[in-house]
This record gives sequence, C-alpha cells and structure tokens, in this order.
Amino acid sequence: MHMESLSRITIDTTICHGKPCVRGMRWPVEVVLDLLGSGMSVAEILTDHPELERADIIACVDYAKLLMSGHEPALAA
Repeated sequence: MHMESLSRITIDTTICHGKPCVRGMRWPVEVVLDLLGSGMSVAEILTDHPELERADIIACVDYAKLLMSGHEPALAA
C-alpha cells in the first residue's frame, strides 16, 4: 500500500458535502472508484480527465482498501 498516497485524499465540508475527494478537487473517491468499476483503465481515465494523475487513482484505491479493512485514515482538510 502506498501510505504516502493518502495525502492526496482530502475532506473539506465545503467540497462535495464533505466526501473524501482527490486533492481538494471536486473528484470524490467514490466517483473514481466507479470509473474503475465500470471497466475503465487507468489510462482511459487519465485521458478523459487530464486533471487527475495516476497517483490520484492509486490513492483512491488505497483509501478504499483501508476503509474495507476497518481502518479510518486521518486525512488532510
């Protein structure tokens, strides 16, 4: 797991109703995971959404893995 990648996930109550997002942008983690779950590759996501970086997608997966394992990571605001 790329623990340093979690610094890319932020929570701000003024952005997307306080949902975990990528780098303070209006990109909720759940949306990135939905794109992956729909069958899009990382390359396809990055082509369609150039504001995202590969490390952002990895951070979303790492965050989801932590939550599924029962851990609530401390995130930057």
